Amino acid sequence: MEEIKFTDLFCGIGGFRQAMDEACRENGLIPNCVFSSDIDPACQSGYAENFGERPFGDITEADEKDIPDHDILFAGFPCQPFSIIGQRKGFEDTRGTLFFDIARILKEKQPEAFILENVKQLVGHNKGQTLDVILHTLRELGYHVQYAVLNALDYGLPQKRERVIIVGHRRPVLFSFPPPERPFKPLAEILEKNVDRKHYVSDYISAKRQARHKSAYQLSVWHENKSGNISSYPYSCALRSGASYNYLLVNGERRLTPREMFRLQGFPDSYKIVANDRQARKQAGNAVPVRLVKAVILRLLPYVAKTMNTARLSTEENGKSPGQ
Repeated sequence: MEEIKFTDLFCGIGGFRQAMDEACRENGLIPNCVFSSDIDPACQSGYAENFGERPFGDITEADEKDIPDHDILFAGFPCQPFSIIGQRKGFEDTRGTLFFDIARILKEKQPEAFILENVKQLVGHNKGQTLDVILHTLRELGYHVQYAVLNALDYGLPQKRERVIIVGHRRPVLFSFPPPERPFKPLAEILEKNVDRKHYVSDYISAKRQARHKSAYQLSVWHENKSGNISSYPYSCALRSGASYNYLLVNGERRLTPREMFRLQGFPDSYKIVANDRQARKQAGNAVPVRLVKAVILRLLPYVAKTMNTARLSTEENGKSPGQ
């Protein structure tokens, strides 16, 4: 079986890696993560427990020359303010942002493809100039690049979570983003039974919510926005790491458990949650939706595998064994 080498930057708890492992198994390929990185110690511990290796820490301190060669680069890079970006000066524009660390690694290692993920708001940031410079920089590095805003709700997960996905490949292949895969999984398959009482809100908060909202659904997740307006759907609104503890309530009565939040992000129950409830909530809120990025990976993998196979055959025809 063909081995696919990849890097997992800003890896968090490993959403991209989980998706890549699943996608490779379905395609008869061997996934080999040659480098991972995340600065959060709690995420490093969860990643190590589930994937058997502790990620490198601060990516800004990693020398791109020391990172092993790889075929695909994954990065759910942080959406910190891109205050420098705006003049279409490529690397010069992106210095000072964490995107620059992705760009310098791509420039040095030249992987066959990459998939990047960020919040939907990146599209409109600074009147579109931020995304424009990011795409311009990636194209200057020799990649064919396209992006789309995809919703986890359209890829089987009962969570409305819109993300910008940027895909790049070195060769002009006919890549296209995956079509929607609805229906999404029913909430009943996500929610746990016999939930600990600690996850229930007080009688006062529950009564207050019930007095202000009547759901049209027998089973739903109630969402209270910053203005205090309440809505409910047979799916969850986006999990957020820094939101109020009670902004999402199952039937207006209780908070989501850590396992439910990880399920909403597409992690299997075999994934070990090693953090406390507060950290688990943060980790789930920052994670990439596994089934969403897996759908993108599945569209990209055949091109990467074909390119690798072509290169291998060309090497063998020239009388050399792979790696010589």
